[in-house]
This record gives sequence, C-alpha cells and structure tokens, in this order.
Amino acid sequence: MTDNDITTAPAGSAASRIAIVTGGSRGIGRAVSKRLAADGFAVVVNFAGNAAAADETVASISAEGGTAIAVQADVADEHQVAALFDRTEEEFGGVDVVVNSAGRMALSPIADLDLQVLDELHRTNIRGAFVVAQQAARRLHDGGSFVGFSTTVVSTQFPDYGAYAASKGAVETMILILARELRGRDITVNAVAPGPTATALFLDGKTPEQIDALAKNPPLERLGTPEDISNVVAFLAGPDGHWVNGQVLRANGGMAR
Repeated sequence: MTDNDITTAPAGSAASRIAIVTGGSRGIGRAVSKRLAADGFAVVVNFAGNAAAADETVASISAEGGTAIAVQADVADEHQVAALFDRTEEEFGGVDVVVNSAGRMALSPIADLDLQVLDELHRTNIRGAFVVAQQAARRLHDGGSFVGFSTTVVSTQFPDYGAYAASKGAVETMILILARELRGRDITVNAVAPGPTATALFLDGKTPEQIDALAKNPPLERLGTPEDISNVVAFLAGPDGHWVNGQVLRANGGMAR
C-alpha cells in the first residue's frame, strides 16, 4: 500500500476531525473531498487507479490551505480497505467521518446486460459499500458519521438503470440497518441519493438530447452539480446534521421520490 500512497498536502494536520472519502479523486467524490477540507477536516482521498486525478485533488486542497493525503485502495478488497483505515489512523490518529462515494454505473436493458458487467458493478457498489461500512463500523470514533451513496433512480425507475438501481437499493437497506446496529455510539449513518448530476460518470454515453431531457425533469430544471451534492454530504457529516440518522436524503432538485 505504501508504494501507492500519494502525499502532496501536509500531514499531521491541526484539523479537529478526520474524514475518509472513497472515490474521492473525481466527480462528486472530489467535490466532497474539497468541501470537507474547506470545513476543516483533514481528508484521506481514496482512489482506485487514477493516481494523477488523486494527486490533482490533493494538490487543490493543499493550495486552498487544507490538509489531505491520497491512498489507493480497491473498496471491494477487504485487505486494501483495512490498510486504508490503518494509514488514516497512523497519519491522523483515527477517523470521524467516512463517505463512501466510490461506485460504478452500467446502463443497459435488463434483457441485454452482460452478466460479467453486472458482477463487476455489484462488486464495487454492493461488496465495496459493505466492506467500507464494515471498517467504518469498527473504527469510527464515537460521535462520528458514515455517509453512503444511493441514487434517485431507485425511486424513479428509469429504463436501462436496472443493475445500477438494484445495487443502490442494496446500499439503502444496508444504511438503514447499520444505523440501528451502531446504537449507543452517537454515530449517524445516512445515504445521499443524487438525481441527475453533471459528472463524467453520468454524462458518458448520453446524447445532448438525452442530457437536456434529464435536466428538465426536476422542477428546478437543471442538472445537479457535484457541489450541490457535496453540500448535502457536508451537512450530514457536520454538527448541524447530527440529528439526521438512518435516512436516505434524495438530493435531486425536486424529482418524484
């Protein structure tokens, strides 16, 4: 693991709280990493394979006066995730907030989806979410927070999203159960379910016409931005959101639940 770590912002932060953000180098995860750093967290930016993106995210946080390190780990590999938490504890003394934003998306009618693609998607989105939640349950400081990611498509049920929405439905159920399992430790467990959000993951493979139609779906008549979603995560991870627990918050501009 050490050979794959990247540190370009100062370690040993004076920040009072520590956050791990999986999938934290790009898209919504990057916005979450930057927002939590701006809020005073020392941030461990997890990435799967794109070291350059992780390095850029950490450098951006450093340039704005924040503290971050980047650590590579496959969220579905329990040994790598344990090492991610080990590194966080070694560097900062523990962890107060875990945000699991790592995920895959594959769009296809159920009848046509390659089952290998299904297995790869569910390995990251279900097994990965479970592995990260398992380590968080064991290692979060009392009074901390865990934030997972679902999707509004669990409710809107758009065609072609069957495999992806099924994986996120599993995440929602896990979140609700974990919140109850952590009773007595003052740890909140919630999920954010974005609607259409302008990230590379969402925009990839869509025509301008499809994107425009999706943008007009919410009453606010636009796509969400990664910053819209990171603001919600920051609320749940911070003191103002600590009475919210065991919930799925649909951050979608007013689309039907």
